[in-house]
Amino acid sequence: MDLVLNLADEYVLDAVWARLLPASRLLPGYTAQESLLNKTVHGVQGTLGQISSADKLESWLPRDNIVRQTISLYVITYIGILLLYFSMAGASYYFLFNKELMKHPRFLKNQIKLEIQSSLRAFPWLDLMTVPWFVAEVRGYSRVYEKWDEYGLLYLILSVPFFLLFTDACIYWVHRIEHHPALYKHVHKPHHKWIIPTPFASHAFHPVDGYAQSLPYHIFPVLFPLNKYLFLGLFGFVNMWSIMIHDSDMITGTGWEHIINGPAHHTLHHLYFTCNYGQYTTMCDRFGGSFREPLPEDDPLKSITESPAETRAHLKQEKEE
Repeated sequence: MDLVLNLADEYVLDAVWARLLPASRLLPGYTAQESLLNKTVHGVQGTLGQISSADKLESWLPRDNIVRQTISLYVITYIGILLLYFSMAGASYYFLFNKELMKHPRFLKNQIKLEIQSSLRAFPWLDLMTVPWFVAEVRGYSRVYEKWDEYGLLYLILSVPFFLLFTDACIYWVHRIEHHPALYKHVHKPHHKWIIPTPFASHAFHPVDGYAQSLPYHIFPVLFPLNKYLFLGLFGFVNMWSIMIHDSDMITGTGWEHIINGPAHHTLHHLYFTCNYGQYTTMCDRFGGSFREPLPEDDPLKSITESPAETRAHLKQEKEE
C-alpha cells in the first residue's frame, strides 16, 4: 500500500495537505514570502509533477506522519473500494448476470437498490477497521518486499498459490463460524438477505462480517514474505472474485466445479445456507463435510418456469434442508 500512498502523495495529497495545513502557519522560519513564492511558482508551472518537491507548498504534517498516513490511507481505501465496487459489480451485472433471475420468487423488490445501499453503509466502517493494517504495512510492520528476486523466483511464483490456499482455508473457517447461531443473527444474516444475489450483493454485508472475512488477506503478509506489487494485484483479484461469485450463475458440467468454488457453489450457499463456505476452492468444504456439488436441477432459473405448486414444494424442500 506504500506504493499507492506514495503516488497519491506525489500527484494529489501533498498539495491537498499543504492547503489544509500549510507549513507557513505553524513552522517558525517558514516565511509568508516563501509561501507566496511557492504559490507563484506552482501557478506558473501548472500541474503537479511538473515542479520539484522543493518548489511545492509544504504541509506541517510530513509524509511519514502517522496521523497524515492514516487519514490519507482511509481516503484512498474508501475511494478505491467505491471505484472497484461500482466498476466491477456494474460490469458483472450488465454483462454476466442473467436478468431473468430478477423474476425469481425470492428476488426482493428493489433488491439491487437495497444491495447498493447496504454496501454503501458498510464501506465507511469496513475501511475504518481495515486502515490500521495498511498503516502498519506502510510503516514497516509487515513482510512485504519490493525487489522481485529478493526471495528468489521460485518463492515469488509459489507465493501466489500459497496466498490463495492460506486465505481460502482461513476464510472457510471464519465463514463457517459466522454461521454459528450465536453469531449468525448479529453478524452474517444481513448478507443472507439476498437469496438470489446480484454482483452488487458482494459487499452488502455487516461491516464486522466483511472485516472478519478480510482478515486473512492482511495476516498473510505479516506472517510470510510477499512481494508488494504481487500483494496489490492479489488484493484486487480477491475483491473481483468476491464480486464474480455473486452473479448467481449456475454453469455446471465443466469439471472445474469439483475443484474451483465458483458462482454456482456460492449460489447454492445463498439458497441453502449450510454448504459451500469456501472462497476459491472446494478443498475445505470437502474436508469439512459441507461440500454440495452444483447440479443442473439446482439452477434457480427453474423456479421461474415451474408452476406455483412446484415452487411451493421447492421452497418447502429448501427449508427442510
